[in-house]
Amino acid sequence: MDPELEPFVPLIPRPDYADPAAERAMTAALVASLPAPDTSAMEVTDADVPVPVRMYRPRGARGAVVWLHGGGGIVGDLDTEHPSAARLAEASGVLVVSVGFRLAPEHVFPAALDDAYAALCWLAEHAADLGVDPARIAVGGMSAGGGLAAAMTLRARDEDGPPIRFQLLNQPMLDDRRHTWSARAFTRTPRLDAENLAVIWKANLGAAPATPYAAPARATDLSGLPPAYVATAEFDPLRDEGIAYAVRLLQSGVSVELHQWPGTFHGSQAILSAQVSQRQNAELAAALRRALETSDLPD
Repeated sequence: MDPELEPFVPLIPRPDYADPAAERAMTAALVASLPAPDTSAMEVTDADVPVPVRMYRPRGARGAVVWLHGGGGIVGDLDTEHPSAARLAEASGVLVVSVGFRLAPEHVFPAALDDAYAALCWLAEHAADLGVDPARIAVGGMSAGGGLAAAMTLRARDEDGPPIRFQLLNQPMLDDRRHTWSARAFTRTPRLDAENLAVIWKANLGAAPATPYAAPARATDLSGLPPAYVATAEFDPLRDEGIAYAVRLLQSGVSVELHQWPGTFHGSQAILSAQVSQRQNAELAAALRRALETSDLPD
């Protein structure tokens, strides 16, 4: 474990995703206790499109990302994601469209994906009104949100949907089968472990079998997808499926940047005092900025 992160481990409560109401309340209280992000250098707007979104517009933003929060698809909303979305917008210079998608277990698959995809379609349709270049639209997310972002690229490819320039997958949740070494071996890792990962997938899928849109690792064809940045954490049950997905993307002809962060655990980049967290967050924003500001895009 990274020496700057290790002292925080005993202080981190183990999530109880079997009690969604309590876990949501705990997460909301935790985020509310943190210092509010400085958004004075950007415009922040809430809208229903009809999915609830919160948009963070830095000055001069030309690119945009549909951003999907973590929380296992069970926890999280526009307010709890506010600090992370604001930091991403500030550091990347990109319009961040944070999506308040429906949550499990009240709304099982495909509710969250439908909401995320609706936000993408709305953004693409209204790009000119928002001052966004339609050739500079990305999707991204953390954990369950990273899995949704990956699923959106599959759906957009299959349905000839809005063009997606880039996918930003931070510690993505991709495989309901949980058969990798990390998914089986990490039984008491901070924040996310094998046991509560099983609870998460059950809540998201309900009684239905998983499809590639629910669990992108099940997709047999990854060709024709947008370039990707995939980040994984060393002590995370999702680690190996993220790495395997990145390798499969590469083998399918998709350009990929893969970063495995040593000494980290799932979501540890929220501990902003640690240097490794600062590097993680800076790399995410830099990857997004590079992808949407490359010189080969039309002006």
